[in-house]
Amino acid sequence: MTSPSKNSLTWPLASLLSGVSMLVVGIALLSVAIGAQAGFAKYSVLVTGMIMSAYFAGFVYGTYACPALIRRVGYIRAFAVMASVASALPVLHAVWTNPWFWGLLRFVTGLCIVGLYMVIESWLNVVADRESRGKVFAAYMAVSGVSMALGQWLILVGDRFGFVPFALVSVLFSFALIPTTMTTIREPRQTEAPSMNLLALFVISPIGFIAALGSGLINGTFYSLGNVFGAGVGFSDNRTAAFMAITILSGAAFQWPVGHLSDRYDRRWILFWICVISALLAAVGFYLAREYENFLILLGVLYGAMSFAIYGLSVAHTNDLIEPAKVLETTGGLLLLYGIGATIGPTLAGGLMDYIGPEGLMLYFALVLAALAGLVWFFTAQQQRSASVPAHRADYVMMDASSQAVLQMDPRHAGAPQTNTSDASIT
Repeated sequence: MTSPSKNSLTWPLASLLSGVSMLVVGIALLSVAIGAQAGFAKYSVLVTGMIMSAYFAGFVYGTYACPALIRRVGYIRAFAVMASVASALPVLHAVWTNPWFWGLLRFVTGLCIVGLYMVIESWLNVVADRESRGKVFAAYMAVSGVSMALGQWLILVGDRFGFVPFALVSVLFSFALIPTTMTTIREPRQTEAPSMNLLALFVISPIGFIAALGSGLINGTFYSLGNVFGAGVGFSDNRTAAFMAITILSGAAFQWPVGHLSDRYDRRWILFWICVISALLAAVGFYLAREYENFLILLGVLYGAMSFAIYGLSVAHTNDLIEPAKVLETTGGLLLLYGIGATIGPTLAGGLMDYIGPEGLMLYFALVLAALAGLVWFFTAQQQRSASVPAHRADYVMMDASSQAVLQMDPRHAGAPQTNTSDASIT
């Protein structure tokens, strides 16, 4: 049987990406709504940070629990179960405003969302043959980044302190199921999720290890508490949404030039200077937050352009040090580190914001990035003294945190097992 033509794959790819888009928009809006209503309920920022951390804890746990569910009942049934739960959870936030209850809901939401990602990304892997893998991967990352930014604006629809935002999230999650469940792609073959011992990963690439963890500490915290910061420094709802959206979009757009630069020069020093510049920008934000908040929008553009490239640099540098056959398990380990950082970060930053005020978020970023820069410098200097030279140079690829299923599409993994398109043809 011949492989499907590119035209025959256009609709399945578009339907899956449209489902991803609505899902990510809903995820972003839910985070904003919880932050806004936690402030309205007079929760401390520490408590808000802990609620937000529960989502990433569920996300990390789901990377282990969801594959077992998928193997037991299959992709379609697992998707239906997790989608039903994920669609109902936002409405439950409006039923009872309680931090412990919200934390539990956030944990279960994170678990369900990573499961949905796994199923959708597994279907995308069926669509992405060896020749189109890079394009599909890039399209998926671009759609995710733009959708995350768009989700920030939907908080302006209706009363942000009432039932409307949660209802919108539930509607978005439900609508996201329509193009996804209507896909005519056959169910993917079930595979074991790749995993790597984190100690072994540190031995292979201490810089990649700490950069992935540090990226989770800052980016996961920004997604969780950025809106709380904006409201705390006196932004209107419109300006808070603009600050978040512009920072996220600049982070997505500038990964390409930063990646191109890192492909030409030593990635370790590019990563070092990215961390230094990001730390300085965050420090400036700490001093500007109270009296010159109008400059924070421009600062957000510059900060996002630098800091959001750290995870991609950590993956690219680590891939420089390993053989291509180990890309999946290694990148899966880095993804786990990102999740751990994103689980811890909002709670740490929330405590600091409670202690010194909303500008404490920028101080937190500055401290984490300065520590990360120092560690990158230390290990880089140590490796250069031992004349450690990478065996090969992997290409930089725009990366963001997702489920391990998306790693199959990473074009750096030339030996990734591909589903035979005749077995996964469009019916």
